[in-house]
Amino acid sequence: MEFNPVLIQPRQAAMTAAGFWRNQTINHFMAQALKNFPEHEAVVAYRSDLTQPIRLTYQALDVQVDRIARGLKALGVGHGDVVSWQLPNWWEFIALALACARIGAVANPIMPIFRQRELKFMLDFGEAKVMIVPKTYKGFDYEAMLNGMRADLPFLQHLVVLGGESANSFESLLQRDHAPALNDPGLAPDDVLLLMYTSGTTGEPKGVMHTSNTLFANLHGFIDAYCLSQKDVVLGASPMAHLTGFGYLAMIPLILNATTVLQDIWEPKQALDLIRAEGITFSMASSPFVADLCSAAEAGGPVSPRFANFCCAGAPIPPVLIERARRVLGLAVSSAWGMTECGAVTITEPTRTNEKSGSTDGRALPGIELKVVDIDGKPLPTGHTGSLWVRGNSLFGGYLKRPHLNATDADGWFDTGDMAFLDADGYVRINGRSKDIIIRGGENIPVMEVENLLYKHPAVAMVAIVGFPDARLGEKACAFVTVKPGHSFSLEEMSRYLSENQVTRQYHPERLELMEDLPKTPSGKLQKFKLRESAKTFAA
Repeated sequence: MEFNPVLIQPRQAAMTAAGFWRNQTINHFMAQALKNFPEHEAVVAYRSDLTQPIRLTYQALDVQVDRIARGLKALGVGHGDVVSWQLPNWWEFIALALACARIGAVANPIMPIFRQRELKFMLDFGEAKVMIVPKTYKGFDYEAMLNGMRADLPFLQHLVVLGGESANSFESLLQRDHAPALNDPGLAPDDVLLLMYTSGTTGEPKGVMHTSNTLFANLHGFIDAYCLSQKDVVLGASPMAHLTGFGYLAMIPLILNATTVLQDIWEPKQALDLIRAEGITFSMASSPFVADLCSAAEAGGPVSPRFANFCCAGAPIPPVLIERARRVLGLAVSSAWGMTECGAVTITEPTRTNEKSGSTDGRALPGIELKVVDIDGKPLPTGHTGSLWVRGNSLFGGYLKRPHLNATDADGWFDTGDMAFLDADGYVRINGRSKDIIIRGGENIPVMEVENLLYKHPAVAMVAIVGFPDARLGEKACAFVTVKPGHSFSLEEMSRYLSENQVTRQYHPERLELMEDLPKTPSGKLQKFKLRESAKTFAA
């Protein structure tokens, strides 16, 4: 497929001259590891269905990557073709990303929670040539789901099943010893490396295009901020099909020639065990992961003195959790804010965690600029809330097939859609969202899409979904509904209906409030802020 990352060329000369774009791909760092650390463990993968982890040195990983790359080539995958996969945090996830880079294909990881509704759009819009899924994961049959969709996916040429026993198994198609030799040019630094979909706040997701230069510029700044090195061991428990997992838990260890320890199903007691056993030093995820680790440690789980730093992104961190983690785990929990479109834009340095992480979302990494503006785009003074705009080295290459949605101005500023203010030290605080989303455990819930679907239910007259605070997940969702005369509606019926329409379970509201009418302005506009105020009383 032809990609057109229109936001790359205007920055190319300046970012290269400033040293932010180093014109290196992940192939460079793999070659470096094979030369200097071939026997160093690259990936240690803990799987819920195996009693022992799978351990791969850089040499062993390279062998698997080469086989998978040749297997993809045998399936007709070439430079610029999209390879999609819906995998948990297994070693094959990382190997697939490396194999795509080796032949110049575009990696398109997709969250395992998605079902037919989301997959139909993503695979079709991205013109995915190959889709890789597990046979089953968490009791769900992915192969059966995809087989049932094949007639509606005209671009999809191959379905590959990991753990399957048929001719389309991962082992048969992508781990063959007899496949074409590799003589491909591989990925160039400004080629699209990664296609990753946003959660879709306007009815359908947007395909974010990143190159090696845009992604790695951010990762290098992050590495420097946390003083990460080849000796670090990173826990990969947050889903790798998010940019957090893909960039900071998979790519950073590879850049450093360090080690990633994968956990495919989050279980905090097991996480504490492997943190100590594997000598984990760093991880990154949303705040519920930290809360769960604290609870597991308070219940008697082991604490490791090597586990020193945790970066929290996805939602503000309660100050009490920062103190609890320091006291219970000896862990410095620092805040960060970012987007799929630009990675971790801001972080709080570990040395200022106690001072800043509870009240801010960090300050900009090198090569990134922030400004807060009013409705006319004019900069606002310190402490005043307005729209947050970003520009710099890690800004994406644009939205796939939709450059008109890129939300950038002539000077390269990107409107994030978030409301924020800056303090006197340049630290940002996200204190509202112009985008109508709810962040549940770091996962964006596309409110409008769920609302539009509920409007189609025969009993629903009006619906508005808002978030309410939750101690563990940050937010949960509540649906305020007015019911048509003569009909009834319940939480159970709402969940059944959404499931019937193939909506991911994580998008289902946890609470339903039936009302005679929803609050509106005199002109009839829904006043969601009043519903949000009411929903605050539901906080757990």
